[in-house]
Amino acid sequence: MDDADAWRGATDLARRLVRIDTRGGREAPAAALVADRLDGAGFEVRVEEPIPGRANVVARFGPAAARVPVTFTGHLDTVPADPSGWSFDPMSGELRDGRLLGRGSSDMKAGVACQVEAAVRAARESPRDTAVQLILTFGEETGCDGAELIDEASLTPTDLLVVAEPTGNRTVLGHKGVLWLAATAAGVSAHGSRPELGSNAVAALAAAAVRIHGHQGWPVSPTHGPATVNIGTFHAGEQPNLVPDHAEMRLDVRTVPGFGRDEAIAEIARLCGDGIRLERLLDLPGVATDPSAAAEAREILAPGSSAGPAEYATYFTDASVLTGRLGGPAVVVYGPGDPDQAHVTDESCSLAAMTESAAAMHRLLRRLGRHRVA
Repeated sequence: MDDADAWRGATDLARRLVRIDTRGGREAPAAALVADRLDGAGFEVRVEEPIPGRANVVARFGPAAARVPVTFTGHLDTVPADPSGWSFDPMSGELRDGRLLGRGSSDMKAGVACQVEAAVRAARESPRDTAVQLILTFGEETGCDGAELIDEASLTPTDLLVVAEPTGNRTVLGHKGVLWLAATAAGVSAHGSRPELGSNAVAALAAAAVRIHGHQGWPVSPTHGPATVNIGTFHAGEQPNLVPDHAEMRLDVRTVPGFGRDEAIAEIARLCGDGIRLERLLDLPGVATDPSAAAEAREILAPGSSAGPAEYATYFTDASVLTGRLGGPAVVVYGPGDPDQAHVTDESCSLAAMTESAAAMHRLLRRLGRHRVA
């Protein structure tokens, strides 16, 4: 039996997950699918549904202990996908030319499937040596909503947290933080034919937007790279003949060590100038694992990777929320998805990468479980 045949279960589970529509919500059926798979393998499984139709799964295998050596985590939701722009059905789960097709294939249902199947196999092959926890969440794409709502009593602290975001099976040791801000300007309404009688909120906020967009002085971290600020939305006005008295834009800020929330807000407020109000909508810290703390895990997952420089991702993950609730574990982001396939039209994932990933995650559990569970 070759590796692809040995891990066909991961492919089958990934296909079933892709065929469940979790675009922007409705994750409960996907949670039920993975929960059933884990329950059938003897895991202690808890499904939490704090919002109707939206569910997290927390599953654990192994002896009761104050800490578990390895925790796998992944999210069940995906970003939207308009079928009119795709060359195939986004929910197809089709296999073609060595790839799994569909929304969420790379980001990150293939990664979730690999984690689940690796954990199930390790538990069945070496039940006395396996200790693992899985945390599978809803709403990660919209700000780690599911992770925020997990009952902390259901979580066990861990030494290592492996996040199955798409890395192309590279080991990544963390990521930037994220800060979403709403910037608003208030004006005075007037007739469009007498603009001098009003105060145009659009003009004030647009000027601030231009200053922010053109700013070249965002700091650069030697580990995480440059801080970035993106103007994502701009809303104002009701009709052309009315001076707008309100305008709002929303900003996506990616923070880095040395330039966190407070520094970012202060600089953006300076660029906006007087009269612009800032409101925090989302505030998630970055993650930075010391390479020495994750060297063993990196070598097991991707032999030779610990000799190279540590990589840190630009996107955020549930690790921003979970790390503090799991006792400050080392974090490794590792998954089979292609980074350049995340959120794109005609998303797909390499089947060979899935086989490699599932085998590596299984190897990790066998090695680290044996080191810590005797």
